[in-house]
Amino acid sequence: MSTSKTTVPFSRDSLDQVLKRRFFFAPAFEIYGGVSGLYDYGPPGCAFQANVIDTWRKHFILEEDMLEVDCTMLTPHEVLKTSGHVDKFADWMCKDLKTGEIFRADHLVEEVLESRLKGDKEARGIAAEVKEEDEDKKKRKKKVKEIKAVKLPDSEVAEYENILAQIDGFSGPQLGELITKYNITNPSTGGPLELPVEFNLMFETAIGPSGQLKGYLRPETAQGQFLNFNKLLEFNNEKMPFASASIGKSFRNEISPRAGLLRVREFLMAEIEHFVDPDDKSHAKFDVVKDVKLKFLPKDVQEAGQTELIEKTIGEAVASGMVDNKTLGYFIARIYQFLIKIGVDSNRLRFRQHMSNEMAHYAADCWDAELQTSYGWVECVGCADRSAYDLSVHAARTNEKLIVRQPLPEPVTVEKYEIDIAKKKFGPKFRKDAGAVEKWLLARTQCELEDLAKELADSGKITFKVDAIPEQIELDTDFVKIAKVTRTEHIREYTPNVIEPSFGIGRIIYSIFEHQFWARPEDEARSVLSLPPLVAPTKVLLVPLSSNPELQPVVKKVSAVLKKELIPFKIDDSSASIGKRYARNDELGTPFGITIDFESVKDNSITLRERDSTKQVRGSIEDIVRAIKEITYEDSTWSEGTAKLTPFETQSTE
Repeated sequence: MSTSKTTVPFSRDSLDQVLKRRFFFAPAFEIYGGVSGLYDYGPPGCAFQANVIDTWRKHFILEEDMLEVDCTMLTPHEVLKTSGHVDKFADWMCKDLKTGEIFRADHLVEEVLESRLKGDKEARGIAAEVKEEDEDKKKRKKKVKEIKAVKLPDSEVAEYENILAQIDGFSGPQLGELITKYNITNPSTGGPLELPVEFNLMFETAIGPSGQLKGYLRPETAQGQFLNFNKLLEFNNEKMPFASASIGKSFRNEISPRAGLLRVREFLMAEIEHFVDPDDKSHAKFDVVKDVKLKFLPKDVQEAGQTELIEKTIGEAVASGMVDNKTLGYFIARIYQFLIKIGVDSNRLRFRQHMSNEMAHYAADCWDAELQTSYGWVECVGCADRSAYDLSVHAARTNEKLIVRQPLPEPVTVEKYEIDIAKKKFGPKFRKDAGAVEKWLLARTQCELEDLAKELADSGKITFKVDAIPEQIELDTDFVKIAKVTRTEHIREYTPNVIEPSFGIGRIIYSIFEHQFWARPEDEARSVLSLPPLVAPTKVLLVPLSSNPELQPVVKKVSAVLKKELIPFKIDDSSASIGKRYARNDELGTPFGITIDFESVKDNSITLRERDSTKQVRGSIEDIVRAIKEITYEDSTWSEGTAKLTPFETQSTE
């Protein structure tokens, strides 16, 4: 990789122009005016995404022996009601009272405060400059007046920094208080805003012609994996732990999509559900990754209003209790290795822990892999220990046991609460609702049965509410009996906990574009996209020196060898200079170029060019192709892969 990447300042505008001009992706329905948050991928974007997914599948599914499933995107209302998405899958939005423009509240607060801090820093920089310069008093007075308009009090600067460190943890009402306190208005018009209200992010639809079966486009791929747990466990010969994985489209009706691929309404996800024994969250391969060093932003640092990163190995993070368990730690390290492999800059990657007021009530721990871009730090991968929540709620709703049965080495005596229902009396009392009441009672946990047993003993009756029945249910000892019994058990039954790594592929792809985009210092108009050869859309550009027919047999021969080795390539036999042809493909991220000249006709030798350094070597067709394979697919460096080839020096054509 060329060190010159850092000598020319990054330009988001330049990157956007390249991505649009080379059709990596573009707004969908553009000739109709487009729809915000929807994008189409062009040929290089499709190829890059496919290569990222192929690498993900090999890195996780194949290497970890995961069970891949492909579940439907249409999901009935009842499933997402049970999972909590219908009631809780929402963001906070606020509306401009005059124009009707809508903003996502947390993003608006973050954007405005960051903008004010930036203005404050610029003002303080100018103030220092003015103090040092010996200017005429009139000019100096004017400058100071401009500075006072943007400079913030020191106390307010500290408040803003504290808020931004905790921005992901604020509730809707808290965001409303911040909007009011700091007079946050529409950034474009300065118009006043309504206080934030909740907006559910799911796309609602109807399944079937009658429209009676309400459904949604799935907001994640996870629920299908949970609902197929019993089938997956059986497929895995009842062995624990194991993991399922799914790659597919998900949909979220974002409030105000912006920032290109970072916030869209239809996107590709890759999710893993690793099912583990709640009493043993070790991982057989943890020692393989324990020395991987990572940058962490733990919750206590954020809650103190700070953003300083803590660098330590994943082994140290788990041993100290900062990361909850070894399986969670193992996947955090594997996420890091995957992101680095596909082109993420390790210096712009951190793992941020969810704060206490941000963490789901059922989660044991949760960390986000965040990538730094020109838009700030962006969550690209979530890695959560979701405990037994998902399987438990679906089991309770469907009365289907989603559990593991494990033979015990020796029988054990256990005490547990059991409920005895007088079923013959339920029919006359509840009629059509008898099944729903019975189902509710049988779905109670041991803790809930203990509470009900105490209520029954103290008052002679229990009262409770069943979702499908409007009236409160009341039962006395004629209908139910709850008692603690002692039993000898030969089988242990438990609901697995779930470790869930969840990848937003589009966000990762865009972040890599930013991390690997640069301009050559000798000509800033010449942009380069330094995608790793493994995931680059095309691996090789084949360049005949001229259109002379004598070169065509060699072009065909090299093409045949590349096809046989399954190496993606393109031929550019246009009339443009070799330098221009290479420059066009540097923008596309093509890592290698092969030049075919008149020497090639004589001895079948060809020249291989490396994209970032523009270094060239020469050798036989077979040796050059072997070097490309080693560097692209076998993790060799340029110097290792070309060690047996001859350095090639020629007059620069670039």
